[in-house]
Amino acid sequence: MHYKKTLSTLSFVTLLMTAFSSSADSMKCGSHIVQDGQRSGPGKYEVLKKCGEPTERYGNTWIYDKPGMKRYTLTFNSNGILNTIRRP
Repeated sequence: MHYKKTLSTLSFVTLLMTAFSSSADSMKCGSHIVQDGQRSGPGKYEVLKKCGEPTERYGNTWIYDKPGMKRYTLTFNSNGILNTIRRP
């Protein structure tokens, strides 16, 4: 009986960890959604195509602050692939 309870608890914890580790931050651009945390996340070109020009650019950091949108900070890696999307 103790074995089943331990196995059930372990399964639940594993499920929670999987859910949190696979969750990614995202940004809605019109009818498109841009999401970070993917193995081969979108590149700069795809983000530009979906979201348009950022409000500000600082190298690999782009800031979107448009009317009707929250402020988002996107960070790309050295290959131009989206790493993170942050909301202040």
